[in-house]
Amino acid sequence: MNETPLSSRLSDPARPVFLLGDVPPGEGTPPGKCQTICNKFMSRSRTLASDGFIVYDIQDEPGRSDMDRPFPFRRVMDSSGYAALLSRSSGKQCLIYKCVADPNFEEWLTKATTEHGHSSINLVGRASSEGKYQGPTISEAMALTAKETHFGCVCIAERHTLEAAAARGKQYPTEHLNMLRKQKAGAEWFISQAVYDPEPTIRLLKDYAALCRESGVTPRKVVLTFAPVSRAKTINFIKWLGVKVPDETEKEILGAEKPVEKSVDLLCEMLKTILSECVGVGVPLGISCESVSIFRAEIDGVHELFRRLQGILLDARGSPWKVHWVEVMPPAGSHNEDQQLQQVNAVHTGLLGVALGG
Repeated sequence: MNETPLSSRLSDPARPVFLLGDVPPGEGTPPGKCQTICNKFMSRSRTLASDGFIVYDIQDEPGRSDMDRPFPFRRVMDSSGYAALLSRSSGKQCLIYKCVADPNFEEWLTKATTEHGHSSINLVGRASSEGKYQGPTISEAMALTAKETHFGCVCIAERHTLEAAAARGKQYPTEHLNMLRKQKAGAEWFISQAVYDPEPTIRLLKDYAALCRESGVTPRKVVLTFAPVSRAKTINFIKWLGVKVPDETEKEILGAEKPVEKSVDLLCEMLKTILSECVGVGVPLGISCESVSIFRAEIDGVHELFRRLQGILLDARGSPWKVHWVEVMPPAGSHNEDQQLQQVNAVHTGLLGVALGG
């Protein structure tokens, strides 16, 4: 099956992209256990019409916030290695996150692109400037990655507020300038931090679009990230990550009879607000959904949220659409290929996430 590369879907301004996030297993997890974890994620997510998966690179980041970290840090296995397992098991391509603060960044990049076969990498700088820095700067990492494969970067709407600008001694926020700088360095898409307040995102999209127009360049796609929550502990964690959660929103969620459902409802309304306010702006959008905890209700909420957000974004395009399913065949020449072929209908049938416009 000749599938469109995920990097092409991410960079194509004519179509939205839909992604589902996952976190690698803990460092040192035996290979067989990794496969079991991978299979569980695949089984729960294969009926979602996603274009692919995001696999995150989890770092300790002790200087990220003055708040205590709500969940203890757990070191996980390399994002590239686990993404290779997930991609080859599911038949879906992965976008892998990589923090550039790695003294072995160049070796990692070579292994990710050659041995693991990845062609979509999202580069992330350090969360804090505290401590001794190791590895390339984000500018150096972009230059290195651009020579090897396709890459994107993060964009953080919380930086694009008047309050954030004032805290940095600036008259106006500058995240749109950062985005254009990264775009000129080769970034082909951007992925946002989790959205819980639409206003900073709206400001950022409008300012980024205006700056691109002024500079004579086409805006890159911005993938908006959403994560359902249901507990105070999870809300505190996303705050620790730097996500702005308005007090009123927090009270609505925690005071609801079914907090996860309320969270999903509110996030859907936020996407509608963003789309309404940004009509005609010219920035292509995509959607990513993730769970930031292992709490079952929040994981289940991701799936409902994904389906609803996908429908909202596709409906906003104003043309009919559909999804279709395909059989994901085992790779040719693989071990026990005949046996796998016999099992394909039972194990590997699923939605590859093709959203087709009419």
